[in-house]
Amino acid sequence: MIRTLVVDDDFMVARLHSSVVAAQPGFVMVGVASTGKDALEAVAVTKPDLVLLDVYLPDLNGTEVLRQLRETSGSAVDVIIISAAKDLDTLRQALHGGAFQYLVKPFEVESLRSRLAEYAAHRADLADLTDVRQDDVDRVFRAQAARASASLPKGISAETTELVTAALQAADEDGLSATECGEITGLSRSSTRRYLEHLVSTGSAEMRPRYGAAGRPERRYRLR
Repeated sequence: MIRTLVVDDDFMVARLHSSVVAAQPGFVMVGVASTGKDALEAVAVTKPDLVLLDVYLPDLNGTEVLRQLRETSGSAVDVIIISAAKDLDTLRQALHGGAFQYLVKPFEVESLRSRLAEYAAHRADLADLTDVRQDDVDRVFRAQAARASASLPKGISAETTELVTAALQAADEDGLSATECGEITGLSRSSTRRYLEHLVSTGSAEMRPRYGAAGRPERRYRLR
């Protein structure tokens, strides 16, 4: 059983997430925390395998909780960030902190179930390893990447898609051009355009031309 701790300062949200975890095959709830401090203490006491962690907590930011978990000797707990935080800096901190997934509120319950199933499959891959060789390592990392990119076309990665999506989420109603989005994400203009067009093709974003005084209209992208 995958021992899971839910961290959210909203009582109703925490109860909903807990009910989803409890109903997921192979998972069991070990506790609920409503602050960053309580979350760190609960991890130390209950020793969960997985933490569903909000970012906006009343004391410590969720990314700070993640950082402290990574610095704690012997803490090998995995983390799925579940938050309304959409800014690029928070997303980068989650990635650098080793979060397994990042789920943006609000979302359909099925999205959480899917993330839990992906995590269970990842743990099963690791559990199968005994005398680890390079091909075993390659298999595990390829499997994880394949699950994250299962619905993505060739040349489009899940991690970069999340970065571009976060940049659009942080933009105002006017959206971003490919150049502006590239400056935020650190991608080349051509790569940024490819990801933006992918988001448009999936219906996640829309493109609107903005006409200037002269020349070709500028393409502006924003989330739907």
